[in-house]
Amino acid sequence: MWSQEELDNANTARNADYLNEEEKQIVFYMNLARTDGRKFFETYFQDFVNAYNVDMQRYSNYDELRVNRKDRYYRGLKEDLEIIRDLPLFSPDETLTWVAQQHAKDLSKNNKAGHKSSDGRTVQDRIGKYYPRRSMGENLAFGFSKGLANVCMLLLDKNVPDLGHRKTILGTAYQLRLVGVNIRNHTGYKYCAVIDFISAPPAR
Repeated sequence: MWSQEELDNANTARNADYLNEEEKQIVFYMNLARTDGRKFFETYFQDFVNAYNVDMQRYSNYDELRVNRKDRYYRGLKEDLEIIRDLPLFSPDETLTWVAQQHAKDLSKNNKAGHKSSDGRTVQDRIGKYYPRRSMGENLAFGFSKGLANVCMLLLDKNVPDLGHRKTILGTAYQLRLVGVNIRNHTGYKYCAVIDFISAPPAR
């Protein structure tokens, strides 16, 4: 269902040697969702849900962990993706990736799971130091080593009432264009993924 041109266009991180393959996949799948939301929901997202639900069957709290196709987060994501088509794509940024790496290291070392650093710095502090006067955002995901799983769970945003992660990936209001990505081992959650976003440089 995906053309080779669509797949190639979405793969903006292919030559980013500072990202590993799964980090490149995070950029790739976010871009596919922005290219054609309906098609992403019907293909890659369904593939993820099917595999994830099978994997979760080994846990006694399966009903709590599984992706429920009848709940409001799943249905809401389907509705939101229906109208997504040909949005501007994300491109990787090396300095922003370094910023994401530092926060991921901090989360892992200190067994934390939040946007505020252990030394008290905020997202604005950490990103704004290198990119002043830019719009910015940050998504955090925990428990997944694969790019597709991280993107799908952030889009689903289960139990996140304001759907902040979904809005960051699919939004256009803040003109976020550049991303920094790091997936790292985490003491408490096995893995953490930090995705930092900034707007494109102002036109000169």
